[in-house]
Amino acid sequence: MVTIEFLGPIQKAPLTMEAASLRDVAEALKNDEEMGPWIESCAVALNDTLVASLDTPLKEGDRISLLPPVCGG
Repeated sequence: MVTIEFLGPIQKAPLTMEAASLRDVAEALKNDEEMGPWIESCAVALNDTLVASLDTPLKEGDRISLLPPVCGG
């Protein structure tokens, strides 16, 4: 099981799921109406380290954070 947390304006409670790679997580979240618009624009961190590849393998207890783009001044 891995935990997915949604940061910033996404406003979604953390969830847990079985996933072998980030690709599995992305595919599952694409089917979620709330997450569909965010998937392509979010940065992804695995255990507090930014990652770019959906082929990144996951292990039991990993924490995935979805970081939406922000603008500020």
